[in-house]
Amino acid sequence: MLADLQALERDYAIPTYARNPVEFVRGSGCLLWDSDGNEYLDFLAGISVLNVGHCHPRVVEAVRDQVGRLTHVTNLYYTEPALKLSERLSQSSLGGKVYLCNSGAEANEAALKLVRKARPGGKVVVLQDAFHGRTYGALSATPQEAKQAPFAPLVPGFVVVGKDPAALTNAVDEHISAVLLEPIQGETGINVLSDELLESARHACDRTGAALVFDEIQTGMGRTGTLWAYEQTGVIPDALTTAKSLGGGLPIGALITGSRLADVLAPGDHGSTFAGGPVACAAALEAIEICSDPALLKRVHSLGARLMSGLAELPYVTTVRGRGLMVAIDVRVDAPELARRALLKQRLVLNATGPRTVRLEPPLIVTEEQIDDALRRLNSLR
Repeated sequence: MLADLQALERDYAIPTYARNPVEFVRGSGCLLWDSDGNEYLDFLAGISVLNVGHCHPRVVEAVRDQVGRLTHVTNLYYTEPALKLSERLSQSSLGGKVYLCNSGAEANEAALKLVRKARPGGKVVVLQDAFHGRTYGALSATPQEAKQAPFAPLVPGFVVVGKDPAALTNAVDEHISAVLLEPIQGETGINVLSDELLESARHACDRTGAALVFDEIQTGMGRTGTLWAYEQTGVIPDALTTAKSLGGGLPIGALITGSRLADVLAPGDHGSTFAGGPVACAAALEAIEICSDPALLKRVHSLGARLMSGLAELPYVTTVRGRGLMVAIDVRVDAPELARRALLKQRLVLNATGPRTVRLEPPLIVTEEQIDDALRRLNSLR
């Protein structure tokens, strides 16, 4: 069966992915099963998409109910799930207004249009090692040569600065529309930005009138131990973007504003055919309730500490970093090969974000026993 799929990929799929030789056919909680019946422990959660775990019963039931009643009508009409989700997202975060979309890249595209309309002609400051997506605006905000070079010319108007408070402060003036950053840089290795850097960004934006936008696509929905990562920093952005785990496994994203930017965009400024579809919104309403549970969020802190402590004891690990259950290790060995051996030898799902860095992001419903099991499997790879 896997060979058949590989043949179909070779003949018919544009080769934009380097897939591992496993076909997953079923998931439940923190577990996956392949087409041969082998069980895997998932410590990647679809790259932080499945914070609620695979096929959470509440999400499944919400989707089943909604898909049997209404799947799509476009945003030319009212649907309850979309507007209820907008209310929930606003009330759980910045208190402004919400634009729903289909992905993280789309959420960042909407944010870029928002800040450019709020201050026309201004540039957008982004940080080294950032990742904001692969559509043209989001890619242009992603200062990584390997990802940008094949697709030049890019969208102009981005200023790249180092992760230094003074450099950031100096870069923000009256010609800047916004500072866009991830509180924890996910795709480049779980790099936690310092509170001092975030505070400098806030002060610089306040001084000049620029907007501060947090990309919480990977950090949001409880991943770091609070519903949104900014809640642990003391810095409140003017807008944030979210996606990934928002839909409990279904594709959905959102731009959430504070009051200052709530009414910048007007009818016709932006839109999407599928955005805010009833099925994805029904799933998201359940997912956000699950991820908002104070008991679950408290466990994210304790389980993250347990995971990081155990990782630090592995003989091939040089560095452990992260927050909550958003964790990375730097290793003395080849990280992609380590991740591949973990998958094929130990049935443990994780991934490498670089030649020496491995990322671990289990579902937030993971148990202590599963944390310890993952550590045992990793220890066997020494």
